[in-house]
Order: sequence, then C-alpha cells, then structure tokens
Amino acid sequence: MAKPNIIKIDARNRTEFGKGAARRARVAGDIPVVIYGADLDAPKHILVDTLDFHAVIRNHGVNAVLDVNIEGESQLSMVKAVDQNPLTLDIDHADLLAIHRDEKVEVEVPVVPTGELAPGALLMQDAETILVNAPVLAIPEEIEVSVEGAEVGTMVHAGDVTLPEGLVLTDDADLLIFNIVEPEEEPAGDVDADIEGMGEAETPDEPAEESAE
Repeated sequence: MAKPNIIKIDARNRTEFGKGAARRARVAGDIPVVIYGADLDAPKHILVDTLDFHAVIRNHGVNAVLDVNIEGESQLSMVKAVDQNPLTLDIDHADLLAIHRDEKVEVEVPVVPTGELAPGALLMQDAETILVNAPVLAIPEEIEVSVEGAEVGTMVHAGDVTLPEGLVLTDDADLLIFNIVEPEEEPAGDVDADIEGMGEAETPDEPAEESAE
C-alpha cells in the first residue's frame, strides 16, 4: 500500500559541529541530520526533534517521504540512512536525500506473504526485501505476495512478484524470496528415548549401615 501523505516535520539549522556538539544536541532531545542531494549547493545540516523523528520511522518506515520545514524553508526529502545506538536503539544520526515530487528512486521494500499454505507445508523466507524503482510519492510500505495453497517444492523469486503500478524491479529476478518446504520431523529414536527417560525414576542411594562402635 502506497503512503497516502507526505510527513511534515520541523527542523532548525545546526550551528555547532563535532562530536561534542552532537552529543549535546542528543542530550537536549534533538537528532543531528544531514540532507544530501545533487541539486543542493551544499549538504544541509539540521536538527530534528528526537520524538518526532522516532515516530516517523516507527509509523512510516525507513522509506518515509518528508516535507522538512527548516526555519520556514520547505525541503522535500526521504530517509536514506539511520544510525542507531546498538545498546539503546536510540537514533544518533540520520541522512536524508533531497528529492522532487516527480522523480523516481530505488528503494528496498519489505515483502510479506499472505494466504494459507497447503497442508503439511512450511514457508521459509530467504529475503525480507526487494529492490524496486518507484515514484517518490508512491513508495509502498510493503509488498504482499500470495502463497495461498502453495505446496512443498514451490519457490517464489523476485521476478515472480506482482508489483504495484508504477514500480519496476531492479533486484535480481532470480533472487529467492520464499521457499515452501516440508517440516522436519524429530527422529523417532530421540522421541522414544525422551519418553523412556521420563518414565525412569532415579534410584536413591541406599543409606550406609551404621558402624558398630
């Protein structure tokens, strides 16, 4: 499903630089962000509210299209990279790409299976996303792929995926997305051994006879 709206977010120009300045900004509740773009004279260094930006990523994903209001100046952008703290998962930094409403971009889009498999079949997902070329205002948050009734031995490759209108696959068409396999069964011997072991009770050691004094 394509995003219905461009997400508006406020920002202000960043005037201090360096690790110390970035740390102070994060402590104050802001995230340092850089906007890049071929049409820009120079990258734009800005600060955005931490809670606002976290909400964008949480609700719209990393392909979110933003209308960034930089102290009254509007800049259409999309999220290109997010740097998270490995311990806290807080966003330490982000890169945005300056875009135009009428252009297309290459993005990774999550692929999600739908439908019920044939009885006795198990779905293995080999790739979580596929690369597509899409209009910036029609980037889907995910692409659904039906596996209804798929039997053991069925494989779905990137080239098999039906894309929404306007999207073009740029990934390898032979990239394996879903593989329908037969569930592995636990060896009967191991099951019998477990059952037999459950029925055996440990024999307590007999108390030693008291020696006569």
